Amino acid sequence: MSKLKLSHLAETLIGSEIVKLGNAISERIRNGEKIYNYTIGDFDPNIFPIPKELEDLVVQSYREHHTNYPAADGIIDLRKSVSIFLKEWEGLDYAPNEIQIASGGRPLIYALFKAIVDKGDKVIYGVPSWNNNHYVHLTDGEHCLIDCTVENNFMPAPKDIAAHIKGATLICLCTPQNPTGTTLSKESLEEICDMIITENKTRTPEQKKLYLLFDQMYWTLTYGSTIHVNPVSVRPAMKEYTVFVDGISKAFASTGVRVGWALGPAELIAKVKAILSHVGAWAPMAEQHAVAKYLLQKEAIAIYLKSFKAAIEERLVNIFNGFIQLKTKGFSVDAVAPQAAIYLTVKIDLVGKKTADGKLLATQSDVTSYILSEAKLAIVPFSAFGANSQNPWYRLR
Repeated sequence: MSKLKLSHLAETLIGSEIVKLGNAISERIRNGEKIYNYTIGDFDPNIFPIPKELEDLVVQSYREHHTNYPAADGIIDLRKSVSIFLKEWEGLDYAPNEIQIASGGRPLIYALFKAIVDKGDKVIYGVPSWNNNHYVHLTDGEHCLIDCTVENNFMPAPKDIAAHIKGATLICLCTPQNPTGTTLSKESLEEICDMIITENKTRTPEQKKLYLLFDQMYWTLTYGSTIHVNPVSVRPAMKEYTVFVDGISKAFASTGVRVGWALGPAELIAKVKAILSHVGAWAPMAEQHAVAKYLLQKEAIAIYLKSFKAAIEERLVNIFNGFIQLKTKGFSVDAVAPQAAIYLTVKIDLVGKKTADGKLLATQSDVTSYILSEAKLAIVPFSAFGANSQNPWYRLR
């Protein structure tokens, strides 16, 4: 039987490794296997429900029959509320025509790539990072990949970005970062912004500008002394070159409610709107009305975030302490102290060692399988986020 011939994209695209792994683990659990599943970046709604006020507003919106098509860029009430929310909470000043609503961050990132990146354009991103490698592939861009290390919180160093910046079209940053739960320092962000501003000054009006895609989906979830910084606040001139991706998914444990937004120059956002009008990836009308009202409830949001963040931080810190205790006892593990988001970065460095029954763990894949079979622990290797297949670090959610 001959192989089905499809498009080059279809035949070369790799599906989400994280979703594939998570689904496989979930199937094993359904079949009765006891597994501690820390793969998918999601919340157990029985432990972390969405805010009660938001839940009530969603139910109310459906009862008010907000079930028709929304506007292509999002209902005006929601875009106004996002504008107010960002101004009050982060000091960002964006008008409704500079805001695009969609069903979470994924379609926004895809549309932004399609609006900015042409075939062969240079896209700079660090690994590990969430899905940048796949979006570059989807747009036929040139991968300018930076291998990031623990010494720099797994963030791309300015000097490494500088090596690729000439002629580049897009730089992708995510902070707080998925998968690492680490953040980019203010000093590094300032240096990167200064490079972007300087590079754009060398380009003529006919040339494409260098843009920064700044994914801050986790910006409300910082712990201890960690402070989130953004490019437009540290360098106002960056507003012309920055596109933010943000939303309620992680801030309010609302991954399934599907309301996200992008912020950027009005002309660029209009192109994103046009692309999404064909894709149809709008957030549901009832949820848009509900979120529009909820984002204005500043006191309720503050109360929710205080308890929500404390509960997440407690869990991350406890697991971190457990790994450090194992490290002090001589085990080949390590961990990065929790800074932000809902993830813990852990290291399990067992390649070259033998199991109790004498089997050699020759590759990191062997290690991943071993800890799943013996410890019943399912975590995601950094190789699923574009890093080298032998990288010993993992994302634990």
